[in-house]
Amino acid sequence: MTPALDHYTQNLVLGELWQRPGLSPRDRSIVTLSVLVAKNQNHELPFYLNRALDSGLKPGEIAELITHLAFYSGWANATAADAAMRAVFAERKIAADQLPPAKPGLLPLDEKAEAARAKSVEENFGKTAPGVVKYTTEALFRDLWLRPGLAPRDRSLVTVSALVANGQVAQVTYHLNRAMDKGLTEQQASETLTQLAFYAGWPNVFSAMPVFKDVFAKRKE
Repeated sequence: MTPALDHYTQNLVLGELWQRPGLSPRDRSIVTLSVLVAKNQNHELPFYLNRALDSGLKPGEIAELITHLAFYSGWANATAADAAMRAVFAERKIAADQLPPAKPGLLPLDEKAEAARAKSVEENFGKTAPGVVKYTTEALFRDLWLRPGLAPRDRSLVTVSALVANGQVAQVTYHLNRAMDKGLTEQQASETLTQLAFYAGWPNVFSAMPVFKDVFAKRKE
């Protein structure tokens, strides 16, 4: 590591950023792991997986985070992260019985909200990509999003972090509103951007900030 990078890592990132009070260490771990998985940056995963566990993120929640990102950042990224997770869990003697089952009982579905979402997507894209529309409903919103191993608020935080990390701001409005509807506060959302600036890069965050600003303003109207 170069001297300057080491200085910033130890003093600014680990010594200051991670100590800021606007976001808990657990939430910072959710954001950071989401970036690393979404961008396939597996070299750093063991350190941050251990940090996440030490910060209170449960093994099952980490497994669900990676599973969720298979859909939102690609299957190969998730399978690579799964291998890193397995190695860390083996070192910490975390057994399979601490992980969620493949097919758990699902959380209740908000039928009205889901019907409105499905109708909008079908009207806009049903003729363009019927397969995508089908699996968006069946695999994502009637299955993945209802898995109980990761709280809805945290699942949305994972999604928003991955979208910002990959520069996909077009989807941020929907998912940031969903996160805040499920309990993410404006202060936490704001501090998420600060965490993302260091781990996803300033350009991605500056591209996302107008979207966050707009969401914050419209929720106050």
